[in-house]
Amino acid sequence: MMSRLFSHGAVGAMAIFVLSGCGSSDWQVRALPSEVAIGAALDNEPDINLLHAIELQELPLVQIPKAVRPCCAFGNAQKVTIGPVPVPFFRYANTLAVDSVGPHAYEAGTFSYQKDAPNGSRGTENNGQMYTLQGGFIDLAHVRDTADNAIALFYRIYPKLGELQTIKLPDEIGPRTIELSEFDISSLTARQRWEVAAAISVRLAYFMAEAHEIAQWHGYRSWAPWSETVSAYSPEDLYSNMLGAKIALALINNNLAMNKELYNQHMTQWLSATLNWLQPVSIKQTNALFDVTDGHWWDSQQPLPSKFMLLKRHYKLGDQQSPYLVPKAMAQSHSKWSEVEEIFELSQQTHHLSLSNATHGIDIDAIAKQKLIVSDKFRDSFKHIPAELWQDGFTQADFYQISQYNQAQDEVELRQHQQRDDVDNPVTAQEK
Repeated sequence: MMSRLFSHGAVGAMAIFVLSGCGSSDWQVRALPSEVAIGAALDNEPDINLLHAIELQELPLVQIPKAVRPCCAFGNAQKVTIGPVPVPFFRYANTLAVDSVGPHAYEAGTFSYQKDAPNGSRGTENNGQMYTLQGGFIDLAHVRDTADNAIALFYRIYPKLGELQTIKLPDEIGPRTIELSEFDISSLTARQRWEVAAAISVRLAYFMAEAHEIAQWHGYRSWAPWSETVSAYSPEDLYSNMLGAKIALALINNNLAMNKELYNQHMTQWLSATLNWLQPVSIKQTNALFDVTDGHWWDSQQPLPSKFMLLKRHYKLGDQQSPYLVPKAMAQSHSKWSEVEEIFELSQQTHHLSLSNATHGIDIDAIAKQKLIVSDKFRDSFKHIPAELWQDGFTQADFYQISQYNQAQDEVELRQHQQRDDVDNPVTAQEK
């Protein structure tokens, strides 16, 4: 989960965090027709493929988002501490219904005020979590962040497709870059080049999300006083990120992201339609399912940002992602069964997601890599991982292996955490 742990102004100490980033300046790109495209347009029977022979006018680049959206820790109504001090009478709530999802705003940061359609009303994004019958828990901020990153990358990659290129990304645990190798595009049609650039962009945007999960685990913080380890490898994160990548791919290939306003409005519509397609449940039912998973997937007795408020983590990084659906048996054994019973009477068919590595004969991972360098301040957090895997930098090819070492370390730390709890809170014979 990406820097997602603050209430909407409920705690004064947290307000410092949410004052950053109120959105980026407007941007637009213009597609100039080539002579080939003009010739095709004037033919009696225009060749659709040739009509795609366009060039993007050189305008200021679409800014790569510098920060992720603040939103949600997994669970519902968690207790919160600031440093060692618990915040009394405060519980963090983060669920929402599909009809309260607000209009998308590119690089919204912590605040947005955007129209949902050309003649629509303005509103804020209203990020949070909801449960869907086909996609499990969805984190809206993750969906939006990856979509935005994909758009920014596309308008850097497409104009120089096939050329050697380096794209600098915002630092996290150290410098990050995307390295694109030279490759032959002479056999590709104009439309195929567009599609190749789109596929590369969304795949790399998704890998940016994977890198962020690793960074959070290793101590990266968006706001220095607040640990984000509780968010690392959260079970709904990467599925939500890949959902954003898939939506962005559709928008790019349908030419629905040629300027900021056009992208925001179509992203709003596609996001809403996608969530409805995944069959969302009500806020009450989402909250009940969080209660059902309490003690199994998360621990309501642990205050934020305690790392082991999160008990279930998703370490299976890669280009195929499956959601976690709440098991019926777990729900039946809980006191909230009456509130969620109707959900399990409906057809629950898990919808799996994947991002292809090959498109029009191009092996994307062979020509496009995200490289991360570990800065000195984070090197100690990698001591449980063989040095040859990371000390000279690592790429998405190493992400999965690193996540497995992190999983093993988490299992050790969780046992230690549970043993401390047993000592601090001995169980009486009656409780047993």
